[in-house]
Amino acid sequence: MTTPTLTPPPVAGPPDPDVSPGPDLTPPPVGRNLMTIGWVARSLRSGWYPKIFQLPVAAVFGLVAYQLLAGPDRAHDNAGTALMWVLWWPVIPIVFVLLGRFWCAVCPFGALSDAVQKLVGVNRPVPRFLKSYGIWIIDASFLLITWADHVWGVVESPWGSGVLLLLLTTAVIASGALFQRRTFCRYLCFLGGLAGNYARVGIVELRADSAVCSTCTSKAVCYNGNDKVAGCPLFTFPRTMEDSANCNLCANCIKSCPNDAIQIRVRKPTSELWFITKPKIEQSMLATAIMGIVLIQNVTMLEVWTDVLAWIEATTGLTSYPVIFTVAFVVAVSVPVALLAVASRVAAVRNLEDTRLNFTRFGYALIPLDVAGHLAHNLFHLLAEGGSVYSTVANVFGASVSGDPALVGTGTIQVLQFALLALGIAGSVYTARRIAHRRYRTAERRRATLAPYVAIIALLGAVNVWMFLLPMAHRM
Repeated sequence: MTTPTLTPPPVAGPPDPDVSPGPDLTPPPVGRNLMTIGWVARSLRSGWYPKIFQLPVAAVFGLVAYQLLAGPDRAHDNAGTALMWVLWWPVIPIVFVLLGRFWCAVCPFGALSDAVQKLVGVNRPVPRFLKSYGIWIIDASFLLITWADHVWGVVESPWGSGVLLLLLTTAVIASGALFQRRTFCRYLCFLGGLAGNYARVGIVELRADSAVCSTCTSKAVCYNGNDKVAGCPLFTFPRTMEDSANCNLCANCIKSCPNDAIQIRVRKPTSELWFITKPKIEQSMLATAIMGIVLIQNVTMLEVWTDVLAWIEATTGLTSYPVIFTVAFVVAVSVPVALLAVASRVAAVRNLEDTRLNFTRFGYALIPLDVAGHLAHNLFHLLAEGGSVYSTVANVFGASVSGDPALVGTGTIQVLQFALLALGIAGSVYTARRIAHRRYRTAERRRATLAPYVAIIALLGAVNVWMFLLPMAHRM
């Protein structure tokens, strides 16, 4: 079926005076354009890109799915569990930081959606409801999956992980059959939401040369595609992009642009967060929710968590783990939201802004700490349990391998965790400072605005440091 031509988002008009009234109104700095490197440009314009990555990823995904559904029942012996939760899940945030949403270009779910669309797709427009509330659905699904993992033991159960993959696959197929492009990836995928937030911290960005685009007569071919190249799968118009949240570096726009106006640039980490002119509260809510998830994941891995459960049972008589965890989960997720709200209210007294607007704008400053906390937590799984990846995969192919799953000692892991947290705290404080300096003219308003946000960043960072000082239990 012929894919209809879509109307790209309108070209942005003059800056919103409510968003950028301060003196620092310079555009984001332009980093080195990697498209000037011959082999990079040739690779991205090649018909093999990103297929050359999609094929091996699809093969590994098939092995993971088969092992989860038909392999050993014990997570400790299951190659699918090891590949998914001990290797892929800890490594994927690193990919987001280095390459933005590149994973989404090679993800088997995206390729599956494209295939279904070509075979049976009716290409209906994205429902307005999803455009308006998709990120809230992503926020809710991310929280729900985390809650379900702890209540039903998804990670510890190969079958549970397999069912999760089947549910996601069903949603992808339904989306590909009904709607245009990669609607699921843009508006429904919980990992896509996480990738979008983390990509803002990343060091690589795709942007269009506005000077060239202003004279373009190709009718937004970079957005709509042509006879040989599909349009942007994530509904992003390169000419108006101000962030990397919805760019997966698939290079479709690079291949279809007749003017070579698309650039791949290297930039300073977190710099995108300073220049967002239209912040969205749902993105800031996702940032606080991720921090809450990091906290609850750490709490439940502490050896003292067993003692806490025993104390709750002794003092309240409550023995239902789902109920106890649900209460702890709600508290953990609510604490960062409440802290950011209080900081925003305190800042509002001095900077004469609306509390909601402060919450929305400065919520982005938590993202570097989110990334650091997430990486530090997953580093434990990767380095303390990483040996299980080799042993379980080797056993699938007939080898008999066993041994200590730990790759390095606990002391080394903690040093790396604290280094990551230090970078995250510094990145969040610096991001909040740059946002304040770009927003306000006077030093007094900048300091008054910045102080409460620095306080909550320091507090959340200290809590993470304290947790990583305590002994943690393996989940595999």
